[in-house]
Amino acid sequence: MDLLEYQGKQLFARHGLEVSAGKAVSTVEDAVEAANEVGYPVVVKAQVLVGGRGKAGGVKLAADEGEAREHAQNILGMDIRGHTVRTVWIEHASDIATEYYASVLLDRSAKQPLVIFSVEGGVEIEQVAEQSPEKLVRHHVDALRGLSREEAVEIATEGGADSDVIEGVADALVALYEVWLEEDATLAEINPLIVTPPTNPLGGSAAEGQAGGRRVKALDAKVSLDGNALYRHPENQGLSDSENEDPIERRAKEQGVQYVKLDGDIGILGNGAGLVMSTLDVVAQAGGAPANFLDAGGGSDAAKIQQAVELILANDAVKAVLFNIFGGITRCDEVARGLIAAFGEIGAGGHSIPFVVRLDGTNDVEGRRLLEEAALPNVHAARTMNEAAEKVVELAAA
Repeated sequence: MDLLEYQGKQLFARHGLEVSAGKAVSTVEDAVEAANEVGYPVVVKAQVLVGGRGKAGGVKLAADEGEAREHAQNILGMDIRGHTVRTVWIEHASDIATEYYASVLLDRSAKQPLVIFSVEGGVEIEQVAEQSPEKLVRHHVDALRGLSREEAVEIATEGGADSDVIEGVADALVALYEVWLEEDATLAEINPLIVTPPTNPLGGSAAEGQAGGRRVKALDAKVSLDGNALYRHPENQGLSDSENEDPIERRAKEQGVQYVKLDGDIGILGNGAGLVMSTLDVVAQAGGAPANFLDAGGGSDAAKIQQAVELILANDAVKAVLFNIFGGITRCDEVARGLIAAFGEIGAGGHSIPFVVRLDGTNDVEGRRLLEEAALPNVHAARTMNEAAEKVVELAAA
């Protein structure tokens, strides 16, 4: 589950990472009120789950109430790469001397947590890896011991952090690792992790208004939580961007169905994640483009199959559908009954989207008999996965 920036910052603050004061709002008047409360200058930041907000005009600096109102009016409702901005984060502006990068994630190949640090912040980490690989530190952590402060100091030093903020960077890295571990995150990223300018002798920096040395702060937050671990974190279960979530995916989640929308035009249903993944691959090899991942799960009955059909057909891009069922716990006759019931609900007589159905395993003969007797329009039987894939690609292109 991906979090919006302000939600990630709330998690950061919970674990001791320094972030700027701010407030999330959804109306222009609330934005102005928040800006007045936070204190000018402020930054008005669109809250969407995609990058490129600044380039799209979704991040603006406001020096006074008039500018805050203007920027809030322009940003709320803005479309950024298919995501509508419904929330803005009003944050007190920060003075920036230097921008670093820091993240913690799981390196699946090494089977270890991985801390990444770079003094080249504010840009995509892939760009840093390509253009300045010597400025990128990758440090694997012993999962049983965790990230020690000594290790964090070594990472900051090796990465080339300024000597006066090495301790501050180390503190931030330890706190970021704590976020990743204790919140069951799959990714915890700060880009940029900023260093503020030194305070002036007449009363502090313009942004902070406090005396003291340079400080390390999280100016942005990108956090992805493991959805399968949310039961351990009831306080995090409401942190999803449901308003911008794909409506079909949201509907599937509410129904307890494993569904992911893809960019193609061939609807896919299988029973078991491995079988569905294999089906996606075989369809792609046959020249098709899957429109979704849908795992009906083991033991799917007729009602669940009908539910799955309705989800697939809710995507207007779908031109053909492939059912690939290997009956074990799932009975092929139940799948056939579900498909027959679904066609009855959607008005099968006039439905133009073709289905290719491959039934193999428990009660497959009975399932095929039921489909044959039902004589459903635009339903084609296939014996093998390859045959089914080739047929559905041909029908989608027709």
